[in-house]
Amino acid sequence: MPEHTETATQTAAPEISVASGLRTQKAAAESGPETAKDVVFSLRDVTISYGDFPAIREVDMDIRENEITAFIGPSGCGKSTLLRAFNRTNDLIPSSHMKGTIDYHGHNLYGEDVDPVEVRRRIGMVFQKPNPFPKSIYDNVAYGPRALGMKSNMDDVVEESLRGAAIWEEVKDKLDQSGYSLSGGQQQRLCIARAIAVKPEVILMDEPCSALDPVATHRIEDLMADLKSTYTIVIVTHNMQQAARASDRTAFFTTEVVEDSTGHDHRSGRLVEYGPTENLFTNPEDQRTQDYVTGRFG
Repeated sequence: MPEHTETATQTAAPEISVASGLRTQKAAAESGPETAKDVVFSLRDVTISYGDFPAIREVDMDIRENEITAFIGPSGCGKSTLLRAFNRTNDLIPSSHMKGTIDYHGHNLYGEDVDPVEVRRRIGMVFQKPNPFPKSIYDNVAYGPRALGMKSNMDDVVEESLRGAAIWEEVKDKLDQSGYSLSGGQQQRLCIARAIAVKPEVILMDEPCSALDPVATHRIEDLMADLKSTYTIVIVTHNMQQAARASDRTAFFTTEVVEDSTGHDHRSGRLVEYGPTENLFTNPEDQRTQDYVTGRFG
C-alpha cells in the first residue's frame, strides 16, 4: 500500500450509551432477555407519509441480526421509503412524517434523545446507483472515519474495509486513482467499503445491483453472504431471483388504491407477508404473494 501520511484522530467506532439515545448491542445483551439480542429492528404500526397521504402504512415486523432481509414488491409499494426509515434518511425530506414506532435494540429510534447523525453512522446505506465521491479510492474509504475523528491507522482502516468489500486485490495498486476509474460493480463495492469503514452495525441496500451486469451482481450477492456474519443487512430488490438466492427472510409488499376525502385515488403500500425466504417463495400464505412470485402480476 502506498504511504499516506495524513491520519485521522480516533480508534474504533465510539460506543453509544443509553444516555445518548441508543443502546449498544453489548448493553442490550447484558441487560435484556434473549430476544433483545436477536431483534435489531422492531416495527409496530409504522405508517410513513409524504404530505397528507401515506406511502406505506401499518407495518409490523421484526428484523433479526446477522440475517439478510429482502423487501420485494411492485414499484410504488413503499419499499425504499420503509428502508430509509431505518436510518432516518426520510427526515431529510420536509414533507415526510412517520407514525408508529421503530425500536432499534429495544430503544425508540425516533426518540427525542436520539441523534439522527449517529443513527446514520451505526446504520449505513448503499444506494441504487454507485455514488463514489470525486476523490481517490483511498480517500473515498477514509472520508467517513476522518469525518468522525477516528484514531486508528488510516491505512489499516482502508485496507480492512476494502478487503471486507472484496475489492482489495483489484485496487491495492491504484489507491490514488479516482473512484470513477472503476467499473460499475467495482464502484458499488467501493461504496460498500466506504459504508463499513465507519464500523456500522447494519447495512441498508436500496437495489444495489439494479445498474450492474450479472457478473457484478453475483459478486455483490456473494459479498452480502460474507458480510452477514458481521452485519445485519436489509435489501430492497425488484429481482425476485436475487431475493430467493441471497436473503434469509423476505417481506412482500403490494399497493392498494385508497380514495382520499376529496375523491382522488392514491396508491399506498401495505405489507402482505413476511417470513423465511424459502417459505415465502415455495409455500406462501397469501394468494397475492403467490401471484407475485409466480409472475402473475407485478
